[in-house]
Amino acid sequence: MEVAGPWTEVFEGSERNETSGGASDLLGSSTLTLTPLIADSPSVRRSQPILITANRSRGAELLSSSVPSIPNPFPELCSPSKSPVLISSLPPTTIDKHLIKVYGEDSHSRSVWVSQEATAREVCHMLVQTAHCSDQENWALLELLPALGLERCLEDHEVVLEVKGSWSLKGDTKFVFCKNYAKYEFFRKPVLFPESMISDSADISKGMTSSQLIQQNLLRSGTCPEIQGFLHVKESSRKAWKRVYFFLRRSGLYNSTKGSSKEPRHLQYVADLEDLNVYTVVNSRKLYGAPADFTFCIKPSKNPIRVQDLKLLCAENEQSRTCWTSAFRLFKYGKQLHCNYQLSKSAPRSLEGSKHKDGKPESEASLVAMDFSGKAGGRVIQNPREAQSVEMEEGQAWRRRESLRCSLTNLNSNARPTSIHKSQPWFHGGVSRKETQRLIEKQGLVDGMFLIRESQQHAQCFVLSLCHKLKTKHYLVIPCEEGGRKYFTMDDGLTLFIDLLQLVEFHQINKGILPVCLKHPCVCVAL
Repeated sequence: MEVAGPWTEVFEGSERNETSGGASDLLGSSTLTLTPLIADSPSVRRSQPILITANRSRGAELLSSSVPSIPNPFPELCSPSKSPVLISSLPPTTIDKHLIKVYGEDSHSRSVWVSQEATAREVCHMLVQTAHCSDQENWALLELLPALGLERCLEDHEVVLEVKGSWSLKGDTKFVFCKNYAKYEFFRKPVLFPESMISDSADISKGMTSSQLIQQNLLRSGTCPEIQGFLHVKESSRKAWKRVYFFLRRSGLYNSTKGSSKEPRHLQYVADLEDLNVYTVVNSRKLYGAPADFTFCIKPSKNPIRVQDLKLLCAENEQSRTCWTSAFRLFKYGKQLHCNYQLSKSAPRSLEGSKHKDGKPESEASLVAMDFSGKAGGRVIQNPREAQSVEMEEGQAWRRRESLRCSLTNLNSNARPTSIHKSQPWFHGGVSRKETQRLIEKQGLVDGMFLIRESQQHAQCFVLSLCHKLKTKHYLVIPCEEGGRKYFTMDDGLTLFIDLLQLVEFHQINKGILPVCLKHPCVCVAL
Protein backbone atom coordinates (compact mmCIF):
# COMPACT_ATOMS: atom_id res chain seq x y z
CA MET A 1 0.00 0.00 0.00
CA GLU A 2 1.41 3.37 -0.95
CA VAL A 3 0.51 6.36 1.22
CA ALA A 4 1.62 9.88 0.47
CA GLY A 5 3.15 11.80 3.33
CA PRO A 6 4.93 10.86 6.52
CA TRP A 7 2.71 7.90 7.56
CA THR A 8 3.54 4.42 8.66
CA GLU A 9 1.64 1.15 8.97
CA VAL A 10 1.04 -0.16 12.45
CA PHE A 11 -0.33 -3.68 12.95
CA GLU A 12 -1.80 -5.15 16.11
CA GLY A 13 0.83 -7.13 17.97
CA SER A 14 3.70 -5.42 16.16
CA GLU A 15 7.00 -4.87 17.96
CA ARG A 16 7.49 -1.39 16.48
CA ASN A 17 7.13 1.25 19.16
CA GLU A 18 8.42 4.51 17.81
CA THR A 19 6.04 6.98 19.44
CA SER A 20 6.25 8.15 23.02
CA GLY A 21 2.84 6.72 23.96
CA GLY A 22 3.38 3.35 22.25
CA ALA A 23 1.53 2.10 19.21
CA SER A 24 -0.43 -0.40 21.26
CA ASP A 25 -1.91 2.40 23.31
CA LEU A 26 -3.24 4.12 20.22
CA LEU A 27 -4.83 1.05 18.68
CA GLY A 28 -8.59 0.66 18.74
CA SER A 29 -10.65 -2.35 17.76
CA SER A 30 -9.37 -2.36 14.14
CA THR A 31 -6.47 -4.48 12.94
CA LEU A 32 -4.90 -1.70 10.84
CA THR A 33 -4.37 1.89 11.97
CA LEU A 34 -2.60 4.81 10.32
CA THR A 35 -0.83 7.03 12.81
CA PRO A 36 1.25 10.10 11.98
CA LEU A 37 4.94 10.12 12.77
CA ILE A 38 6.06 12.81 15.22
CA ALA A 39 9.51 14.15 15.16
CA ASP A 40 11.33 14.11 18.49
CA SER A 41 13.45 17.17 17.90
CA PRO A 42 11.43 20.31 18.54
CA SER A 43 10.14 20.98 22.03
CA VAL A 44 6.54 22.00 22.48
CA ARG A 45 5.95 25.74 22.50
CA ARG A 46 2.86 27.56 23.71
CA SER A 47 1.85 28.46 20.15
CA GLN A 48 1.69 24.77 19.15
CA PRO A 49 -1.06 22.25 20.00
CA ILE A 50 -0.39 19.74 22.79
CA LEU A 51 -0.61 16.06 21.93
CA ILE A 52 -3.09 14.19 24.16
CA THR A 53 -1.89 10.63 24.61
CA ALA A 54 -4.11 7.59 25.00
CA ASN A 55 -2.82 6.92 28.49
CA ARG A 56 -5.61 8.11 30.82
CA SER A 57 -3.37 8.27 33.87
CA ARG A 58 -0.88 10.56 32.15
CA GLY A 59 -3.69 12.77 30.90
CA ALA A 60 -5.04 12.98 34.41
CA GLU A 61 -1.61 14.05 35.66
CA LEU A 62 -1.37 16.76 33.01
CA LEU A 63 -4.83 18.06 33.87
CA SER A 64 -4.18 18.00 37.57
CA SER A 65 -0.96 19.90 37.11
CA SER A 66 -2.36 22.55 34.77
CA VAL A 67 -5.89 23.09 36.14
CA PRO A 68 -6.21 24.68 39.57
CA SER A 69 -8.20 22.74 42.18
CA ILE A 70 -11.77 23.93 42.72
CA PRO A 71 -13.28 23.42 46.16
CA ASN A 72 -16.36 21.16 46.27
CA PRO A 73 -19.37 23.23 47.39
CA PHE A 74 -21.36 20.10 48.36
CA PRO A 75 -18.97 17.68 50.06
CA GLU A 76 -21.77 15.75 51.76
CA LEU A 77 -23.07 14.56 48.39
CA CYS A 78 -19.71 13.04 47.50
CA SER A 79 -19.04 11.39 50.85
CA PRO A 80 -22.05 9.20 51.70
CA SER A 81 -20.33 7.88 54.79
CA LYS A 82 -20.71 11.32 56.37
CA SER A 83 -24.19 11.99 55.00
CA PRO A 84 -27.16 11.06 57.21
CA VAL A 85 -29.51 11.40 54.25
CA LEU A 86 -27.97 8.92 51.84
CA ILE A 87 -26.63 6.37 54.29
CA SER A 88 -29.86 4.32 54.39
CA SER A 89 -30.11 4.05 50.61
CA LEU A 90 -26.64 2.58 50.16
CA PRO A 91 -26.04 -1.18 50.06
CA PRO A 92 -24.37 -2.79 53.06
CA THR A 93 -20.60 -3.13 53.12
CA THR A 94 -20.78 -6.92 52.90
CA ILE A 95 -21.29 -8.40 49.46
CA ASP A 96 -23.59 -11.22 50.59
CA LYS A 97 -26.54 -8.85 51.08
CA HIS A 98 -29.30 -8.70 48.49
CA LEU A 99 -32.17 -6.27 48.04
CA ILE A 100 -35.73 -7.60 47.95
CA LYS A 101 -39.02 -5.74 47.75
CA VAL A 102 -41.88 -6.70 50.08
CA TYR A 103 -45.44 -5.40 49.73
CA GLY A 104 -47.96 -4.70 52.44
CA GLU A 105 -51.67 -5.27 52.11
CA ASP A 106 -52.15 -1.59 51.26
CA SER A 107 -50.16 -2.09 48.00
CA HIS A 108 -47.21 -0.08 49.33
CA SER A 109 -43.80 -1.72 49.33
CA ARG A 110 -40.57 -1.58 51.27
CA SER A 111 -37.11 -2.65 50.10
CA VAL A 112 -34.99 -4.52 52.62
CA TRP A 113 -31.47 -5.94 52.53
CA VAL A 114 -31.32 -9.64 53.41
CA SER A 115 -28.46 -12.09 53.60
CA GLN A 116 -27.96 -15.00 51.23
CA GLU A 117 -29.27 -17.54 53.76
CA ALA A 118 -32.07 -15.44 55.29
CA THR A 119 -35.19 -17.48 56.02
CA ALA A 120 -38.79 -16.34 55.84
CA ARG A 121 -38.97 -16.27 59.62
CA GLU A 122 -35.97 -13.91 59.84
CA VAL A 123 -37.36 -11.60 57.15
CA CYS A 124 -40.73 -11.45 58.94
CA HIS A 125 -39.00 -10.55 62.20
CA MET A 126 -37.08 -7.80 60.40
CA LEU A 127 -40.33 -6.39 58.94
CA VAL A 128 -42.05 -6.60 62.33
CA GLN A 129 -39.32 -4.42 63.82
CA THR A 130 -39.35 -2.03 60.84
CA ALA A 131 -43.13 -1.60 60.70
CA HIS A 132 -43.37 -1.29 64.54
CA CYS A 133 -46.00 -4.04 64.79
CA SER A 134 -47.59 -4.45 68.20
CA ASP A 135 -46.99 -8.22 68.31
CA GLN A 136 -44.56 -10.69 66.77
CA GLU A 137 -46.80 -13.70 66.32
CA ASN A 138 -48.63 -15.06 63.30
CA TRP A 139 -46.85 -12.90 60.72
CA ALA A 140 -46.06 -14.55 57.41
CA LEU A 141 -44.48 -13.91 54.05
CA LEU A 142 -46.76 -14.74 51.13
CA GLU A 143 -45.69 -15.55 47.59
CA LEU A 144 -48.33 -13.93 45.39
CA LEU A 145 -48.95 -14.25 41.65
CA PRO A 146 -51.82 -11.85 40.81
CA ALA A 147 -52.06 -12.74 37.10
CA LEU A 148 -52.52 -16.47 37.80
CA GLY A 149 -54.48 -15.97 41.03
CA LEU A 150 -52.02 -18.05 43.07
CA GLU A 151 -50.68 -17.51 46.56
CA ARG A 152 -48.95 -19.54 49.23
CA CYS A 153 -47.47 -18.94 52.64
CA LEU A 154 -43.72 -19.49 52.82
CA GLU A 155 -42.61 -21.93 55.49
CA ASP A 156 -40.49 -20.37 58.22
CA HIS A 157 -37.39 -22.36 57.26
CA GLU A 158 -37.52 -21.57 53.53
CA VAL A 159 -34.67 -19.41 52.18
CA VAL A 160 -36.21 -16.28 50.66
CA LEU A 161 -33.62 -15.73 47.94
CA GLU A 162 -33.94 -19.34 46.77
CA VAL A 163 -37.68 -18.83 46.37
CA LYS A 164 -37.13 -15.59 44.50
CA GLY A 165 -34.56 -17.28 42.27
CA SER A 166 -37.26 -19.57 40.85
CA TRP A 167 -39.35 -16.64 39.61
CA SER A 168 -39.69 -15.68 35.98
CA LEU A 169 -38.10 -12.35 35.09
CA LYS A 170 -41.17 -11.26 33.13
CA GLY A 171 -43.69 -12.30 35.76
CA ASP A 172 -45.51 -10.23 38.38
CA THR A 173 -44.63 -12.45 41.35
CA LYS A 174 -44.10 -10.59 44.63
CA PHE A 175 -43.78 -11.04 48.38
CA VAL A 176 -46.58 -9.83 50.66
CA PHE A 177 -46.18 -9.33 54.41
CA CYS A 178 -49.40 -10.02 56.31
CA LYS A 179 -51.01 -11.95 59.13
CA ASN A 180 -51.64 -15.67 58.80
CA TYR A 181 -53.27 -17.21 61.86
CA ALA A 182 -53.74 -20.62 60.18
CA LYS A 183 -50.07 -21.33 59.50
CA TYR A 184 -49.82 -23.65 62.52
CA GLU A 185 -53.50 -24.04 63.35
CA PHE A 186 -53.14 -27.76 62.70
CA PHE A 187 -50.98 -28.12 65.82
CA ARG A 188 -53.02 -25.75 67.98
CA LYS A 189 -56.37 -27.17 66.96
CA PRO A 190 -56.04 -30.29 64.79
CA VAL A 191 -58.03 -30.26 61.58
CA LEU A 192 -60.76 -32.86 61.68
CA PHE A 193 -59.94 -35.12 58.75
CA PRO A 194 -63.02 -37.03 57.60
CA GLU A 195 -62.61 -40.74 58.21
CA SER A 196 -63.13 -41.37 54.51
CA MET A 197 -59.88 -39.48 53.76
CA ILE A 198 -57.76 -41.75 56.01
CA SER A 199 -56.90 -45.05 54.37
CA ASP A 200 -55.95 -46.90 57.58
CA SER A 201 -59.17 -46.04 59.34
CA ALA A 202 -58.98 -49.27 61.33
CA ASP A 203 -56.70 -47.53 63.84
CA ILE A 204 -59.39 -44.93 64.49
CA SER A 205 -61.55 -47.58 66.14
CA LYS A 206 -58.97 -47.73 68.97
CA GLY A 207 -60.25 -44.44 70.36
CA MET A 208 -57.99 -42.20 68.29
CA THR A 209 -59.37 -39.56 65.98
CA SER A 210 -58.14 -39.20 62.43
CA SER A 211 -56.27 -35.97 63.21
CA GLN A 212 -54.59 -37.54 66.26
CA LEU A 213 -53.60 -40.50 64.11
CA ILE A 214 -51.85 -38.22 61.62
CA GLN A 215 -50.33 -35.96 64.25
CA GLN A 216 -48.93 -38.67 66.52
CA ASN A 217 -47.62 -40.83 63.69
CA LEU A 218 -45.96 -37.78 62.17
CA LEU A 219 -44.22 -36.63 65.36
CA ARG A 220 -43.24 -40.06 66.65
CA SER A 221 -42.25 -42.02 63.56
CA GLY A 222 -42.18 -39.36 60.85
CA THR A 223 -44.78 -41.23 58.78
CA CYS A 224 -48.37 -40.41 57.92
CA PRO A 225 -51.29 -42.60 56.89
CA GLU A 226 -52.37 -42.41 53.29
CA ILE A 227 -54.77 -39.61 52.35
CA GLN A 228 -57.39 -40.36 49.73
CA GLY A 229 -60.48 -38.82 48.20
CA PHE A 230 -62.17 -37.43 45.12
CA LEU A 231 -60.98 -34.14 43.60
CA HIS A 232 -61.89 -32.29 40.45
CA VAL A 233 -58.85 -31.90 38.19
CA LYS A 234 -58.55 -29.60 35.19
CA GLU A 235 -57.61 -31.53 32.09
CA SER A 236 -54.53 -30.32 30.25
CA SER A 237 -55.13 -28.03 27.24
CA ARG A 238 -58.88 -28.17 27.89
CA LYS A 239 -61.37 -26.16 29.90
CA ALA A 240 -63.19 -29.24 31.21
CA TRP A 241 -62.82 -30.54 34.77
CA LYS A 242 -62.89 -34.24 35.62
CA ARG A 243 -63.65 -35.94 38.95
CA VAL A 244 -60.74 -38.26 39.82
CA TYR A 245 -59.80 -40.32 42.89
CA PHE A 246 -56.40 -39.28 44.34
CA PHE A 247 -53.97 -40.91 46.78
CA LEU A 248 -51.34 -38.97 48.71
CA ARG A 249 -48.42 -41.06 49.95
CA ARG A 250 -44.83 -40.49 51.07
CA SER A 251 -43.66 -41.48 47.59
CA GLY A 252 -45.84 -38.88 45.88
CA LEU A 253 -49.31 -38.08 44.55
CA TYR A 254 -51.20 -40.69 42.53
CA ASN A 255 -54.59 -40.95 40.90
CA SER A 256 -56.68 -43.93 39.93
CA THR A 257 -57.63 -44.50 36.32
CA LYS A 258 -60.55 -46.69 37.37
CA GLY A 259 -62.78 -45.29 40.09
CA SER A 260 -61.24 -45.65 43.54
CA SER A 261 -59.22 -48.77 42.75
CA LYS A 262 -55.82 -49.06 44.48
CA GLU A 263 -54.45 -51.79 42.26
CA PRO A 264 -50.98 -50.89 40.93
CA ARG A 265 -52.09 -51.26 37.32
CA HIS A 266 -54.77 -48.61 37.88
CA LEU A 267 -52.52 -46.10 39.68
CA GLN A 268 -50.97 -43.24 37.75
CA TYR A 269 -48.06 -41.19 39.12
CA VAL A 270 -48.81 -37.44 39.25
CA ALA A 271 -46.12 -35.55 41.19
CA ASP A 272 -43.21 -35.89 43.62
CA LEU A 273 -43.72 -34.28 47.03
CA GLU A 274 -40.11 -33.15 47.32
CA ASP A 275 -40.31 -31.11 44.14
CA LEU A 276 -43.64 -29.32 44.42
CA ASN A 277 -45.29 -26.39 46.17
CA VAL A 278 -48.98 -26.06 47.03
CA TYR A 279 -50.79 -22.82 46.14
CA THR A 280 -54.25 -21.57 46.95
CA VAL A 281 -56.16 -20.37 43.88
CA VAL A 282 -58.07 -17.10 44.15
CA ASN A 283 -61.09 -16.38 41.94
CA SER A 284 -60.76 -19.81 40.34
CA ARG A 285 -64.27 -19.82 38.83
CA LYS A 286 -63.49 -16.79 36.66
CA LEU A 287 -59.86 -17.59 35.84
CA TYR A 288 -60.05 -21.34 35.24
CA GLY A 289 -63.76 -22.22 35.16
CA ALA A 290 -63.51 -24.29 38.34
CA PRO A 291 -66.68 -26.03 39.59
CA ALA A 292 -66.23 -24.45 43.07
CA ASP A 293 -64.20 -21.79 44.86
CA PHE A 294 -62.23 -24.35 46.91
CA THR A 295 -59.39 -24.69 44.40
CA PHE A 296 -55.67 -25.28 44.96
CA CYS A 297 -52.83 -26.27 42.66
CA ILE A 298 -49.42 -27.92 42.74
CA LYS A 299 -46.40 -26.99 40.64
CA PRO A 300 -42.68 -27.84 40.52
CA SER A 301 -40.81 -25.73 43.06
CA LYS A 302 -37.56 -25.22 41.12
CA ASN A 303 -38.93 -24.05 37.78
CA PRO A 304 -40.48 -20.68 36.89
CA ILE A 305 -44.24 -20.75 37.04
CA ARG A 306 -45.90 -21.53 33.73
CA VAL A 307 -49.58 -22.18 33.13
CA GLN A 308 -48.87 -25.54 31.46
CA ASP A 309 -47.00 -26.73 34.58
CA LEU A 310 -49.90 -26.07 36.97
CA LYS A 311 -51.92 -29.02 38.23
CA LEU A 312 -55.26 -27.47 39.25
CA LEU A 313 -57.35 -29.38 41.79
CA CYS A 314 -60.73 -28.45 43.25
CA ALA A 315 -62.23 -29.78 46.49
CA GLU A 316 -65.90 -29.99 47.42
CA ASN A 317 -65.74 -27.65 50.43
CA GLU A 318 -63.35 -25.54 52.46
CA GLN A 319 -62.70 -28.25 55.04
CA SER A 320 -61.67 -30.71 52.35
CA ARG A 321 -59.31 -28.17 50.75
CA THR A 322 -57.77 -27.35 54.15
CA CYS A 323 -57.24 -31.06 54.86
CA TRP A 324 -55.58 -31.67 51.51
CA THR A 325 -53.25 -28.65 51.70
CA SER A 326 -52.34 -29.49 55.32
CA ALA A 327 -51.59 -33.07 54.30
CA PHE A 328 -49.29 -31.87 51.49
CA ARG A 329 -47.33 -29.71 53.95
CA LEU A 330 -47.11 -32.48 56.58
CA PHE A 331 -46.01 -35.11 54.08
CA LYS A 332 -43.38 -32.85 52.51
CA TYR A 333 -41.80 -31.26 55.61
CA GLY A 334 -42.68 -33.75 58.36
CA LYS A 335 -41.02 -32.98 61.69
CA GLN A 336 -39.54 -29.73 60.34
CA LEU A 337 -43.03 -28.23 60.37
CA HIS A 338 -43.47 -29.05 64.06
CA CYS A 339 -40.04 -27.56 64.84
CA ASN A 340 -41.15 -24.35 63.11
CA TYR A 341 -44.26 -24.33 65.27
CA GLN A 342 -42.23 -24.71 68.47
CA LEU A 343 -39.97 -21.83 67.41
CA SER A 344 -42.97 -19.63 66.60
CA LYS A 345 -44.31 -20.11 70.13
CA SER A 346 -41.03 -18.98 71.68
CA ALA A 347 -40.44 -16.15 69.19
CA PRO A 348 -41.96 -13.30 71.25
CA ARG A 349 -39.76 -14.20 74.22
CA SER A 350 -36.53 -15.01 72.40
CA LEU A 351 -36.60 -12.26 69.77
CA GLU A 352 -37.91 -9.45 71.89
CA GLY A 353 -35.02 -8.17 73.94
CA SER A 354 -37.08 -6.04 76.26
CA LYS A 355 -39.23 -8.91 77.48
CA HIS A 356 -39.06 -10.76 80.75
CA LYS A 357 -38.77 -14.53 81.02
CA ASP A 358 -42.54 -14.85 81.51
CA GLY A 359 -43.28 -12.94 78.31
CA LYS A 360 -44.10 -9.58 79.89
CA PRO A 361 -42.14 -6.40 79.31
CA GLU A 362 -39.59 -5.59 81.97
CA SER A 363 -41.58 -2.52 83.01
CA GLU A 364 -44.61 -4.73 83.71
CA ALA A 365 -42.63 -7.58 85.22
CA SER A 366 -41.72 -5.37 88.19
CA LEU A 367 -45.41 -4.74 89.00
CA VAL A 368 -47.30 -6.79 91.59
CA ALA A 369 -50.99 -7.30 92.32
CA MET A 370 -52.21 -5.36 95.39
CA ASP A 371 -55.34 -5.55 97.52
CA PHE A 372 -56.44 -2.30 99.28
CA SER A 373 -59.77 -3.53 100.61
CA GLY A 374 -58.51 -4.13 104.17
CA LYS A 375 -58.19 -1.57 107.00
CA ALA A 376 -54.50 -2.20 107.59
CA GLY A 377 -53.51 -0.90 104.16
CA GLY A 378 -52.52 -2.71 101.01
CA ARG A 379 -51.22 -6.25 100.77
CA VAL A 380 -49.43 -8.09 98.00
CA ILE A 381 -51.52 -10.85 96.41
CA GLN A 382 -49.30 -13.95 96.25
CA ASN A 383 -51.80 -16.43 94.81
CA PRO A 384 -51.77 -16.20 90.97
CA ARG A 385 -55.41 -17.32 90.69
CA GLU A 386 -56.50 -14.66 93.16
CA ALA A 387 -54.53 -12.04 91.25
CA GLN A 388 -56.17 -13.07 87.99
CA SER A 389 -59.62 -12.97 89.57
CA VAL A 390 -58.98 -9.50 90.97
CA GLU A 391 -57.80 -8.34 87.56
CA MET A 392 -60.99 -9.55 85.90
CA GLU A 393 -63.17 -7.98 88.58
CA GLU A 394 -61.34 -4.69 88.19
CA GLY A 395 -61.82 -4.82 84.42
CA GLN A 396 -65.54 -5.49 84.75
CA ALA A 397 -65.87 -2.71 87.34
CA TRP A 398 -64.13 -0.32 84.95
CA ARG A 399 -66.60 -1.18 82.21
CA ARG A 400 -69.53 -0.61 84.54
CA ARG A 401 -68.13 2.76 85.62
CA GLU A 402 -67.45 3.72 82.02
CA SER A 403 -70.94 2.72 80.93
CA LEU A 404 -72.50 4.63 83.84
CA ARG A 405 -70.39 7.71 83.17
CA CYS A 406 -71.34 7.80 79.50
CA SER A 407 -75.04 7.23 80.23
CA LEU A 408 -75.44 10.29 82.44
CA THR A 409 -77.91 12.81 80.99
CA ASN A 410 -75.82 15.87 81.79
CA LEU A 411 -72.71 14.41 80.19
CA ASN A 412 -71.32 16.31 77.27
CA SER A 413 -71.70 14.21 74.11
CA ASN A 414 -68.15 15.11 73.07
CA ALA A 415 -66.57 13.57 76.21
CA ARG A 416 -65.91 10.31 74.37
CA PRO A 417 -65.68 10.65 70.60
CA THR A 418 -68.01 8.42 68.61
CA SER A 419 -65.26 7.88 66.04
CA ILE A 420 -62.92 6.16 68.49
CA HIS A 421 -63.25 2.94 66.47
CA LYS A 422 -61.48 4.49 63.47
CA SER A 423 -58.12 4.21 65.23
CA GLN A 424 -58.54 0.52 66.04
CA PRO A 425 -56.70 -2.14 63.97
CA TRP A 426 -59.87 -4.22 63.51
CA PHE A 427 -61.80 -1.39 61.78
CA HIS A 428 -61.52 -1.45 57.98
CA GLY A 429 -63.77 1.42 56.89
CA GLY A 430 -65.89 0.92 53.80
CA VAL A 431 -64.35 -2.31 52.53
CA SER A 432 -66.78 -4.44 50.54
CA ARG A 433 -68.28 -7.76 51.62
CA LYS A 434 -66.34 -9.68 48.96
CA GLU A 435 -63.04 -8.06 49.89
CA THR A 436 -63.76 -8.78 53.57
CA GLN A 437 -64.16 -12.48 52.90
CA ARG A 438 -61.02 -12.41 50.78
CA LEU A 439 -59.04 -10.68 53.55
CA ILE A 440 -60.20 -13.08 56.26
CA GLU A 441 -59.49 -16.05 53.99
CA LYS A 442 -55.96 -14.80 53.32
CA GLN A 443 -55.22 -14.42 57.02
CA GLY A 444 -56.22 -17.93 57.93
CA LEU A 445 -59.92 -18.74 58.37
CA VAL A 446 -59.50 -19.54 62.06
CA ASP A 447 -62.28 -19.34 64.63
CA GLY A 448 -62.59 -15.92 66.23
CA MET A 449 -60.96 -13.83 63.49
CA PHE A 450 -63.00 -10.67 63.01
CA LEU A 451 -63.20 -7.15 61.65
CA ILE A 452 -65.74 -4.33 61.64
CA ARG A 453 -66.61 -2.37 58.53
CA GLU A 454 -69.13 0.17 57.38
CA SER A 455 -72.31 -1.25 55.89
CA GLN A 456 -72.74 -0.57 52.18
CA GLN A 457 -76.47 -1.32 52.18
CA HIS A 458 -77.64 0.35 55.41
CA ALA A 459 -76.73 3.94 56.18
CA GLN A 460 -75.04 4.69 59.54
CA CYS A 461 -74.80 0.97 60.27
CA PHE A 462 -71.76 -1.27 60.68
CA VAL A 463 -71.08 -4.95 60.01
CA LEU A 464 -69.16 -7.34 62.26
CA SER A 465 -67.56 -10.02 60.06
CA LEU A 466 -66.55 -13.13 62.04
CA CYS A 467 -64.92 -16.40 61.00
CA HIS A 468 -66.35 -19.62 62.45
CA LYS A 469 -65.85 -23.18 61.20
CA LEU A 470 -64.01 -22.05 58.06
CA LYS A 471 -66.85 -19.73 57.07
CA THR A 472 -67.25 -15.96 57.34
CA LYS A 473 -70.47 -14.74 58.96
CA HIS A 474 -71.69 -11.16 58.99
CA TYR A 475 -73.67 -9.46 61.79
CA LEU A 476 -75.33 -6.08 61.35
CA VAL A 477 -74.59 -3.49 64.04
CA ILE A 478 -77.51 -1.05 64.21
CA PRO A 479 -77.47 2.38 65.92
CA CYS A 480 -80.39 3.16 68.21
CA GLU A 481 -81.43 5.81 70.74
CA GLU A 482 -82.55 5.37 74.33
CA GLY A 483 -82.98 8.15 76.88
CA GLY A 484 -81.72 10.72 74.43
CA ARG A 485 -78.41 8.93 73.86
CA LYS A 486 -77.08 6.94 70.91
CA TYR A 487 -76.15 3.29 71.31
CA PHE A 488 -75.18 0.31 69.14
CA THR A 489 -76.79 -3.11 69.26
CA MET A 490 -76.71 -6.45 67.45
CA ASP A 491 -79.68 -8.12 69.20
CA ASP A 492 -82.55 -5.66 68.61
CA GLY A 493 -81.74 -3.50 71.63
CA LEU A 494 -81.39 -6.28 74.20
CA THR A 495 -77.70 -5.39 74.74
CA LEU A 496 -76.59 -1.78 74.23
CA PHE A 497 -73.07 -0.46 73.72
CA ILE A 498 -71.99 3.15 73.81
CA ASP A 499 -69.53 2.65 70.94
CA LEU A 500 -67.94 -0.05 68.82
CA LEU A 501 -64.92 -0.29 71.10
CA GLN A 502 -67.11 -1.35 74.02
CA LEU A 503 -68.91 -3.81 71.74
CA VAL A 504 -65.64 -5.48 70.80
CA GLU A 505 -64.32 -5.55 74.39
CA PHE A 506 -67.55 -7.16 75.58
CA HIS A 507 -67.52 -9.90 72.94
CA GLN A 508 -63.85 -10.67 73.54
CA ILE A 509 -64.99 -12.05 76.93
CA ASN A 510 -68.62 -13.02 76.26
CA LYS A 511 -70.01 -14.71 73.17
CA GLY A 512 -73.42 -13.05 73.40
CA ILE A 513 -75.28 -13.84 70.20
CA LEU A 514 -72.06 -14.81 68.42
CA PRO A 515 -71.03 -18.46 67.96
CA VAL A 516 -67.53 -17.76 69.32
CA CYS A 517 -65.75 -14.96 71.17
CA LEU A 518 -63.78 -12.38 69.23
CA LYS A 519 -60.15 -13.48 69.32
CA HIS A 520 -57.98 -12.49 66.34
CA PRO A 521 -58.39 -9.03 64.81
CA CYS A 522 -57.91 -8.96 61.06
CA VAL A 523 -55.04 -6.48 60.74
CA CYS A 524 -53.55 -4.72 57.70
CA VAL A 525 -50.11 -3.21 58.25
CA ALA A 526 -48.70 -0.42 56.11
CA LEU A 527 -45.01 -0.92 55.38
